Amino acid sequence: MDLQKILSELTAEKDRIVRALELLLESPSKRGPKKGVKRPRATGKRRGGLTPEGRRRLSLAMKKRCAARKRKKS
Repeated sequence: MDLQKILSELTAEKDRIVRALELLLESPSKRGPKKGVKRPRATGKRRGGLTPEGRRRLSLAMKKRCAARKRKKS
């Protein structure tokens, strides 16, 4: 390889590294939204939790299981 070519490749690599370091070290306000900024939620989607009807069904199912265990023990 020719010395000039090696030097130009190393210089280009150094420039890329310097740009990357500058981006990492610049103030957070220039990089994007602050941590306190909340994104709007997607409407119409439930995110976990039980509906009152689901809670009632679960309660009835658990009562049924407990009653069956109690009958089985005695």
